[in-house]
Amino acid sequence: MGAIDLYAREKPGYDDRLAQAVQTLREAAAAHPGRVVQATSLGAEDMVVTDLIQRHGLPIAIGTLQTGALHAETVALIGRLETHYAPQGLKVEVYEPKNESVITFVRDHGDKAMYDSIALRKACCGIRKLEPLSRMLADRSGWITGLRREQSNSRGGMQRVEADDAGRAKFNPLIEWTWNDVWHYIASHGIPYNPLHDQFMPSIGCAPCTREIAVGEDFRAGRWWWEDENAKECGLHVHQAEAGQG
Repeated sequence: MGAIDLYAREKPGYDDRLAQAVQTLREAAAAHPGRVVQATSLGAEDMVVTDLIQRHGLPIAIGTLQTGALHAETVALIGRLETHYAPQGLKVEVYEPKNESVITFVRDHGDKAMYDSIALRKACCGIRKLEPLSRMLADRSGWITGLRREQSNSRGGMQRVEADDAGRAKFNPLIEWTWNDVWHYIASHGIPYNPLHDQFMPSIGCAPCTREIAVGEDFRAGRWWWEDENAKECGLHVHQAEAGQG
């Protein structure tokens, strides 16, 4: 039984949440013409956001981070996206970590350093995610995510539109969506998604830091499962003041 069979359900208020998501994306495109990007992790939520952007013909770039440690299924999804949205002319911007930084980190700490300490795991995230993200956002004044409040306690206070640490506008069009909403949309529109979602991986990151979850486990239990719950962010969506507290 796949993710669509397990999760796709139309819940009360879905049409309103969908309309609000589209409106948020329109606001982002209008407020930041030529300077806004969707930073997609290629997870289920981000596939919905990408589809909304393409379906409504919005002038919003699509960018992703190829960390060098992703599952093969995740990497393959980049090409699948471009093929699926070829009529719209989609070309995904791909940002990779600096090769010399990765080589130096692995040489000094090994390729399993993320399991040794939170500090090393976050250093790895810094090299593979944060630095490439900084290049993605360098000339942008706004960016778009697939974040939802339901995903974790640390995301419960996030707003539909907020400012990041650099003062850029950060749009979270699916902030009020449920997991059922996400999969109902995917099923309704036949959009591509990562097949790892069918293997009980609702939240997918780098391969060494992602595992399947068991029945009853938290949505993000498969991410950095060896760490304390309060540490489970890579830094992409954590304000510096909050990061310092962790």
